[in-house]
Amino acid sequence: MFTDASLIGLALSAFTSATILPGASEAVLAAMHAAEVRPAGMLLAVASIGNITGSCINWLLGRYLSRFSDRRWFPVSPAQLERASGWYRRYGWPSLLFSWLPVIGDPLTVVAGLLRTPFPVFLLVVAIAKTARYAAVLWLIDQI
Repeated sequence: MFTDASLIGLALSAFTSATILPGASEAVLAAMHAAEVRPAGMLLAVASIGNITGSCINWLLGRYLSRFSDRRWFPVSPAQLERASGWYRRYGWPSLLFSWLPVIGDPLTVVAGLLRTPFPVFLLVVAIAKTARYAAVLWLIDQI
């Protein structure tokens, strides 16, 4: 029923979920896990890598394209950017542990780039947060 193309679909869904594009990566991951298409570890790795990559794109946008933050295509609105900037200035890089949250997570990853968070720190913290979220989804599916 599912093929390797389904893993590509999962990666794309996870990637878009971390950017301005809409995505429903948790639902895709849950469905694939419930259908037992691949081992849970593989699904976790693919979803995490896709979502972390999307967050890295946000970091790059904040780091190098912040002068375009008023443009329509920029992944966060000025209001979201200001709210996330205040949060980030107050709590610093540990706030990236909330990068998995809807609405505030994407702006946090852009602000991390804007405020020049070192990329290795960004990558480590976001990887922990995003992977933990997907691990929780897999665990919840196993409990049902």
